[in-house]
Amino acid sequence: MGKIIQLDNALSNKIAAGEVVERPASVVKELVENSLDAGSTVIEIDVEEAGLTKIRIIDNGEGIVEEDVSKAFHRHATSKIKDETDLFRIRTLGFRGEALPSIASVSRLEMNTSTGDSAGTRIVVEGGKETAFEKTSSRRGTDITVTDLFFNTPARLKYVRTIHTELGNITDLVNRLALSHPEVSFRLTHNGKRLLHTNGNGDVRQVLAAIYGMAIAKMLVPLEGKSLDYRISGFASLPEVTRASRNYISTMINGRFIRNFGLAKAVMEGYHTLLPIGRYPIALLNIEMDPILVDVNVHPSKMEVRISKEAELYELVKNTISTSFKDRLLIPSGVKVEKAEKPKSEQTFFELEGARTVKPVSPADGKFVRKENFKSYGQEGNLRHESPSSNVFQRPVDKDEDASHGSGGVGSLAGKSETPWSGLPSQVKEILLPTGRTATSQDLPVDSSCDVSVQSTNEAREVQLERVPRMYPIGQMHGTYILAQNENGLYIIDQHAAQERIKYEFFREKVGQVANELQDLLVPLTFEYSTDECVKIMEYKDELEKVGVFLEDFGPNSFIIRSHPQWLPQGEEKEVIEGMIEQLLSMKKVDLKKLREEAAIMMSCKGSIKANHYLRNDEIQALLDELRLASDPFTCPHGRPVIVHFSSYEMEKMFKRVM
Repeated sequence: MGKIIQLDNALSNKIAAGEVVERPASVVKELVENSLDAGSTVIEIDVEEAGLTKIRIIDNGEGIVEEDVSKAFHRHATSKIKDETDLFRIRTLGFRGEALPSIASVSRLEMNTSTGDSAGTRIVVEGGKETAFEKTSSRRGTDITVTDLFFNTPARLKYVRTIHTELGNITDLVNRLALSHPEVSFRLTHNGKRLLHTNGNGDVRQVLAAIYGMAIAKMLVPLEGKSLDYRISGFASLPEVTRASRNYISTMINGRFIRNFGLAKAVMEGYHTLLPIGRYPIALLNIEMDPILVDVNVHPSKMEVRISKEAELYELVKNTISTSFKDRLLIPSGVKVEKAEKPKSEQTFFELEGARTVKPVSPADGKFVRKENFKSYGQEGNLRHESPSSNVFQRPVDKDEDASHGSGGVGSLAGKSETPWSGLPSQVKEILLPTGRTATSQDLPVDSSCDVSVQSTNEAREVQLERVPRMYPIGQMHGTYILAQNENGLYIIDQHAAQERIKYEFFREKVGQVANELQDLLVPLTFEYSTDECVKIMEYKDELEKVGVFLEDFGPNSFIIRSHPQWLPQGEEKEVIEGMIEQLLSMKKVDLKKLREEAAIMMSCKGSIKANHYLRNDEIQALLDELRLASDPFTCPHGRPVIVHFSSYEMEKMFKRVM
C-alpha cells in the first residue's frame, strides 16, 4: 500500500497558519493589510491581553459582497491577482489568499462586512469550520473579531512570549504601518487604553511626532534622493539622537514595510563617522520603484523581498543620507531647555526643523547684543589679543581677517551706533540666522546708522562654507576640555576628539593619494592559518596582490610577507594585513577604500592630543581655527561629539535670569 496521502483542507490550513500566523502580531498585520488594500481611511485596532484573548479590526473600506464572503475563507482565494503577469507587478500588500483561512483555522473568527449598497453579511468560522452565515445590518466596511487564538493548537502557545513582549510586537508593527500610510488614521487600543492615534492627514511628520514624541520629531532631517530606477524620501535623526539597536530604522518599499539588512547597513554608511560605535539612528526610508524591480513573493509573511539592482539602491541610500547632513550645523546643545509657551494658535502648527537653529536677534525681542571682543581674557580679566602662532598648529592668516582683530575691529566701540547687527563679526551674524542662510540687508533692522560693508559680506560668504562658528578661547578644564565663547554662547570642545578629526581628514586624503609603492621589511611578517583557510587564501591570492600584499609559502599552512604598501600605519602593519585577509575570507575580495579609512582612523587616534595635556592659549586658538576648516567637524572618526554648545538663553535659564 502506498504511503503518500492527500492532506485535507483543515490540516493544510493549520500548516499554512504555521507560516503566516506566528504570533498575535501576525494576525494584526494580515488583517490590517487587508483593510489597507480595501481603501480604508480609518482603521481601529482593539486588542485584549496582547491579542491572545481578542483582536478586533474595524475599517471603513469597500467591504465584501455577499457572494464572496465564504470564498474569502478558502485557500488561495484572492481578488489581487488573476494571471501570472500580475505576479510580477504586485501593488497590493496581500495577494496570496492565505491570511483569512490560516487565521480562521487556529481561532474563533467573526466577520461583519458590507459594501454600503445593500445589507451586510455576518460569518462565523471556528477552527476552520463555518458555523454561521447570515445577513445583517452593517455600515460600509469590515469588522473582524478574532478570539481564543491558538485554542485548537496548544503546542503553538508554548512559543508565545509574555504579554508585554507580544504587545510590544503589535505596537511596533502598527507604528510601521502608520509610517508607511500616513494618509490613513490608525487607532490602537489595548485593554481599553489608547496607545496610538494618528490623524491620517497624509503628513508623515505628524505620524513621527505621534510615535516618537514632538521633541524627537523636531530633530529629524528630511531625506530626498532619486535615480533612474528609485526614488527615496523620508527622515533621519540628527547624530545626537541615537538608539541601542537598528530596530528604529524603518524601510518601506512601495508602501510595504520590509526588513533588509543591506539597506540598514547603507543607512549606517551614510552617517559614516557621525555615530558612536554601537549606536544607531532613528530613520524612515520610503522607497518608490517599479514593482517589476522587486519580488515580494519570496517569504510567506512578505517581510523579506528580493530587490533588483540592490547595489545601485545601496549607494543611493548612502549618498542621500550623507548629502542630507553635509551642510547642516550638527553641534549638540548641552542642555534641553523648554522655551516660553507659545499661543495656542501657534502651537497647533507643527514645523519640522532639520537642525537646531538660533532665533535671530531683532529689536522686537527687546534684547540687544553687547558688543565685546571675545578674543581671550587674561588672568587680570582684561581683554588681550593673541596671535595664533604655534609650531604645532599652523594656518595662514588672511590679511583681512588679521585686520579685523586690530584696534578698529570688533572690539572697538568708537563711532559705532548701538544696533543689534552693527559691530558684530559677519561670522556671528551668520550664526544668529537659521541654518543655511547668511546675513543680508533684509535681515538687518531698519536703521540708517547700520553700515554693512562689502568686506563683511565677503566674509559672510566665506564663512558660509565653514560649518563651525568662530570661537574665542577662555581656557581649559582638567587639561582635557577647551572652553570657548562667542556672542552666541559657550562652547565646550573635547581637544582629543577635535584634533583626531583634523588629523583623520588629513590622513584620509594623504593615504588615498599614496602610489602603489612598497616598503621592504627587515624582518618578514609571518601568518598562520588552518588548512581550509589556506585553500581559500590561495584561490583569491590575486586580490591581495592588487593592493600590494604578496604572500609567499612558508611551510605547511604558513605565509610570509617581505614588503607591504607604504600607506600602512607604522607599528600596525600586521594587524591591517590580517584585516585584509579576513575580508578576503568573508567577502572574497579586499575593500581597499575601507582599509585605508581604518588606517587613517588608527593614525589619527595615535597622533592626537591626549587628556591631561595643557595647551597655550595660542595653541588652543590655532586648534579651533583648524577645526573650523574641517569638512565634518562635529564628531571624531569614532562618532563621539567634538563640540557641545550652551546658548546664552540656556545659560540664563539655568541661572534663573529668565523664567
